[in-house]
Amino acid sequence: MKMRAIGQEGFGGPEVLKIVEVERPEAGPAEVLVRVVAAGVNPTDAWHRSSGGLSGGDRPVRLGWDVSGVVEAVGPGVTTLAPGDEVFGMPRHPRPAGCYAEYVTSPARHLARKPSGLSHAQAAALPLAGLTAWQALVDTADVRPGQRVLIHAAAGGVGHLAVQIAKARGAHVIGTARSANDAFVRGLGADEVIDYTETDFTDAAREVDVVVDTVGGAYGPRSLKTLRPGGIVVSLASPAEAALADAARPLGLRSQFMIVEADGEGLRQLASLVEAGRLRPEVAASLPLEQAAEAHDSIQRGGTRGKVVLTVGHG
Repeated sequence: MKMRAIGQEGFGGPEVLKIVEVERPEAGPAEVLVRVVAAGVNPTDAWHRSSGGLSGGDRPVRLGWDVSGVVEAVGPGVTTLAPGDEVFGMPRHPRPAGCYAEYVTSPARHLARKPSGLSHAQAAALPLAGLTAWQALVDTADVRPGQRVLIHAAAGGVGHLAVQIAKARGAHVIGTARSANDAFVRGLGADEVIDYTETDFTDAAREVDVVVDTVGGAYGPRSLKTLRPGGIVVSLASPAEAALADAARPLGLRSQFMIVEADGEGLRQLASLVEAGRLRPEVAASLPLEQAAEAHDSIQRGGTRGKVVLTVGHG
């Protein structure tokens, strides 16, 4: 049986993304087949599209890791999900998943039940960015009540969720964002917002316990200046260079590069925050699958508030 999906013949700009017809996958042992209703679009997707990203191969991979949809079938040995269940998740990351399609297979425990209060588009905006924020703040930095947390690009895909998660953990949250996003970021729960185009954040943010760096480049080394002894920079945008670790160590500071991992328990924690009214993903734009190239163009231009989502089918 055939299905529609997004494919590409080679690496390049958004224009290489095309609708193709491919064989519909089948659920293997411990897997489920999901009928995709919506798929999230992330900066890592553009990286893989243009250069191969983490796959490191000479042929493009099928794009997309964020999915929200309905379980169509279950493979042998699955006990946690059943056909008809509404689910969301981030299958297989950092390995290829292929969620830009009408159907996708996933290990059953890489998914969780979709929060009832979210649409499929909202749920598809949550897994990769939400798990990135959760694993950075909770699993890596162990944010505790009363700590000061600095989140760069606080209005972005990861940043806007990190603000909410840090606030739910009882932290004092400082975000960097353009002035146009000040009210939005404060509405998420940020206690302070620094307009990085007008103010050097190293002057405005002090005695910080945790920095979540979603930007990369010079932001990691500069962020060291904001930390109090024992503080940590969690780098999400690029591997923590040896120079950054070497600079942090004599100051009694830490730096840690992190790659988000598939995490069913983390998804359930995010869903609990959603159900409690403590977390809500912002959908900047929702485009049909056929407009995947336009979605990639949008995220590459930058400045997106929240997440861009592809709609694939009806829930």
